[in-house]
Amino acid sequence: MRKVLVSSVQPGARLARPIFREDGNILLGAGMELSSRYIQRLTELGIDIIFVEDALTEGIEPSETIRDSTRRKAAEAMHKLMTVQISQPQARGRAALPEMGRTFRSVFGDIMNDVLTREDVFVELGQIHTHDSYLFQHSINVAVLAGIIGIAKGFNRNQLEELGIGALLFDIGMTRVPKPLLQKPGPLTAEERKIVENHTVEGFDLLRKQHDVSLLSAHCALQHHERYDGSGYPRGIKKDEIHIYAQIVGIADVFDALTASRPYRKRYTPSEAIEFLFASGNTYFDLDLVRLFCNHISMYPVSTTVELNTGQIGVVSKNFQVAVHRPILRIIKEADGSEPSVPYDIDLRTELHLTIIREV
Repeated sequence: MRKVLVSSVQPGARLARPIFREDGNILLGAGMELSSRYIQRLTELGIDIIFVEDALTEGIEPSETIRDSTRRKAAEAMHKLMTVQISQPQARGRAALPEMGRTFRSVFGDIMNDVLTREDVFVELGQIHTHDSYLFQHSINVAVLAGIIGIAKGFNRNQLEELGIGALLFDIGMTRVPKPLLQKPGPLTAEERKIVENHTVEGFDLLRKQHDVSLLSAHCALQHHERYDGSGYPRGIKKDEIHIYAQIVGIADVFDALTASRPYRKRYTPSEAIEFLFASGNTYFDLDLVRLFCNHISMYPVSTTVELNTGQIGVVSKNFQVAVHRPILRIIKEADGSEPSVPYDIDLRTELHLTIIREV
C-alpha cells in the first residue's frame, strides 16, 4: 500500500486502510472503491491523505502502534466524555463519567499492553480521521506517544498510569472553548486567545475534583502549555518547575498537532515536526527530553513516498530505530521518470551515497 494525497487520487482507486469517525467507528472500510463523489466528500471532511492499494508497493504494510480495537475503545470513551462536556454546560466542573479514573485507567492499560507487545518501542501513527474527530483522536495519539516516552525513561507502573491518564485527559478543558474559535482560519484576537488559553485551568479544575484521578495527572492539563524558558501559560513557570509528566505531554501534544491536518493550515511531515522540536530544545522543551522523544519516533513512516538525491522516487518499506533517517525503500520511479520493470528495494543503511531530500 501507499500513502497519497487525496488531491492526487483518481476514481477507481481502492482504500488500503479504513477511515474512522470521531466515535472510533469506521467511516469507509478497507477495500472500498473510491468514486468521484467519495473523493470530494473526503476533501470536505478535511482528509488530505489516505492509504491506497498499489501494485508497485504490494506487501508494504504500516505497523500501527496500537490495534484498531484498542483505538476504538479509547475513542468511544473520549467521545462519551467530551460530548457530554460540550453539549451540557451544567456538566462544567464535574465528571461526565462517574468513575472517570477507572475508565481511562482501563483505556490506557490496553494502550500499554499493545505497545509492550511490540518488538521495539518505536512509534508510527498512521490512522486517518476526519477533522471533526481531531479532539478525540489527538488525545489518544498523545497518550500513545507519552506512554512510550514514559517507558523509555524507566517509569514504574504507577508512574506510567498517572502519565497515561493525564495524557488522555490533558485537553479536556478544550470542551469549554467555543467551536468557532477552534476552527477559526485566521489569527485570534487578544480576547479570543485568552479564552482558548484558559482551557488549561478549566481542565485542571475539572480533573482535580475527581476522586479517582491523581492530582499529578491533573497537572498535565494545567501545565502542558508551559515552556522550558518560562514563555508558556497559564503561570509562566519554567524548567523543573514544570512537572515531568506535563513536559512529556507538552512535547507529544506539539508533535501530534504539527503532523495533523487542521482547517487553518497544512500538516507538517514527521521529519519537519522533529526538526521543529530539536530547534526548540532548551527553549520550549528540555533538549534531553526532546532527544529521547525523537529517538522513538519514525521520521519517515512506512508507506511514505520520498525523493532521493538521485531523483529516484521510493516508498518506505521498513524503518530501523537505530537509523531513523535511513529506511529501506521500494523504488517505484527511476531518475528519468520511468517505472522499473520490476519494483526493487534499496537499504539506505548500506547505500550511503543516497539521501532522502523530501517527501512527495
